[in-house]
Amino acid sequence: MELPNKLEDKLDKRKVEGTLRQLVDFDHLFDFYSNDYLGIAKTTFERDLQHGSTGSRLISGHSKFIENAESELAHFYGMEAGLLYNSGYDANIGIFSSILDRGDTVIMDNLCHASIRDGIRLSFAKGYNFRHNDLNHLEERLKSAEGNVYVAVESVYSMDGDKAPLKAIVDLCHSYGAYLIVDEAHSGGIIGKGGRGLVNQLGLDDDVFLKLITFGKAYGSTGAIALCSESLRQYLINFSRPFIYTTGMAPYAVGRILQVVGKAAKMDQEREQIKSNINVLKTIAAQKQLQLIKSDSPIQAIIIPDIVKLLNKTDELIRSGFAVRAISEPTVQKGSERIRLCVHSYNTEDEIVALLSHF
Repeated sequence: MELPNKLEDKLDKRKVEGTLRQLVDFDHLFDFYSNDYLGIAKTTFERDLQHGSTGSRLISGHSKFIENAESELAHFYGMEAGLLYNSGYDANIGIFSSILDRGDTVIMDNLCHASIRDGIRLSFAKGYNFRHNDLNHLEERLKSAEGNVYVAVESVYSMDGDKAPLKAIVDLCHSYGAYLIVDEAHSGGIIGKGGRGLVNQLGLDDDVFLKLITFGKAYGSTGAIALCSESLRQYLINFSRPFIYTTGMAPYAVGRILQVVGKAAKMDQEREQIKSNINVLKTIAAQKQLQLIKSDSPIQAIIIPDIVKLLNKTDELIRSGFAVRAISEPTVQKGSERIRLCVHSYNTEDEIVALLSHF
């Protein structure tokens, strides 16, 4: 059956603009595109992880093993309690759609992930953006906010790779009685002691309403955990629809999460190697006068604000054996199109030099 004309036109528009998304297999190339920063995704474990799931957590998919895992993870990340979700996207949809109520206000950084935006859209709250990491603009929004007020940020932003000024944001939230929610998708496993994330590194665990750690980035696994108070955990169990109405995570997946978190906690050498590789990339890029984003995280990017040149350079790199991705509208703003580079502990200096030799 053919697509309706309206849908076909939207696809054709993407093709003409050169922004059509496609699935690709880059397994045979040098990896500069995956979120597997520490190389854990390639790790196999000997422990028996054969048990599958049988239903939603509120029916038959719950077990003492999973509950103990949530408690263990919460303790590791410095929070009172935790609730596992099947993915970071599910978690953000479930958190924001259930917590926000009519008459409430949520204020989010305008570079927050689509999952946060979608969760807010499913609520009855008033949602506002503030300019990326702009504390003055955030305070302006807070001054006019009504009802229960929530602020949503990421600790490390997925496209720009920069950090949120969390201490200053915490101070503003305290001043205006706002609840702070921090998505730590790209800092878990990478930042802080044992990879506990930026919130924990800054000693702000008691100052956030909820923080989210996902396991599909540096941990090379799947799923996510909402870390919060025990009372908020109970609220989510009762009102978070993506948690209530979906099959619970299989014990084998939860078991792998425990193993990868434990492994990542001991990978200080790999975290230092990532920093070293980032410095190599930045040094060479500066010598070539390339326009890099301002990031100290594994997320780096070369700005090429011309879609034709961007796609041509990306194709050239792929043909030369480098797995990279072009990022354009609507993921990033027009004029900030880029080749996104993820730096890993297992990338060699020779690979980085060879990659940048194409510029």
